[in-house]
Amino acid sequence: MKKGDIITTLAVLAVIGAFAFVPGAMDGFNKMTAEHGMIMSFFKFAILGTFGEMLALRIRKGCYIEKGFGLVPKMLVWGFLGVIIASAMTIFKSGTVTLLEKGFGVSEAGAWFKGDFSGGKVFVALLVSVLMNTIFAPVFMTFHKVTDIHIAETGGTLKGFFCNRLKIQETIAHKINWDLQYGFVFKKTIPLFWYPAHTITFLLPGNYQVLFAAFLGVVLGLILSIKK
Repeated sequence: MKKGDIITTLAVLAVIGAFAFVPGAMDGFNKMTAEHGMIMSFFKFAILGTFGEMLALRIRKGCYIEKGFGLVPKMLVWGFLGVIIASAMTIFKSGTVTLLEKGFGVSEAGAWFKGDFSGGKVFVALLVSVLMNTIFAPVFMTFHKVTDIHIAETGGTLKGFFCNRLKIQETIAHKINWDLQYGFVFKKTIPLFWYPAHTITFLLPGNYQVLFAAFLGVVLGLILSIKK
């Protein structure tokens, strides 16, 4: 085990220990999540999403950060995407319930979703996950890939990130590996990983849903690393 692995392990254990043993830590976290949901979403994804990419790099190349990795730009992008994801989760949760109740006459959908664990709750959570990941996820994943390529091409610096134009059309047309992006990320991870993973997400209490979604970013980073 390398020095970086020891430091990373100790840091993770310290965070877990703080929530487990420091009085009021979990209550403070829940309060901040309830009162400042979008700000907390930014930081949850900025930290966990970037950490997932660092773990993936460790698996592929044996280091957590390399020249041009772009730690700060990646954290800013993940934080921004965290706000977008949290917004999408809110929209699809309420929208799916409305669709079931008004569009298909399933008047119990809202009560199922808000109630205790049941078959009805699982059904609504699964439907929310399927709709969100089918409609929203491909666009989100493509934009994230565009920003990754932009960070790499501008040297991983803040100046390079902000002072160079984001070439969305050119990147989508010529620089994304669509065999991997469509053939694996879209075609396999969405139905096999994201559908069930986000079903679990939507079964959790509301104040933990965004945190769990951010944690899933860590898991996906590991999956993509193994694929590469």
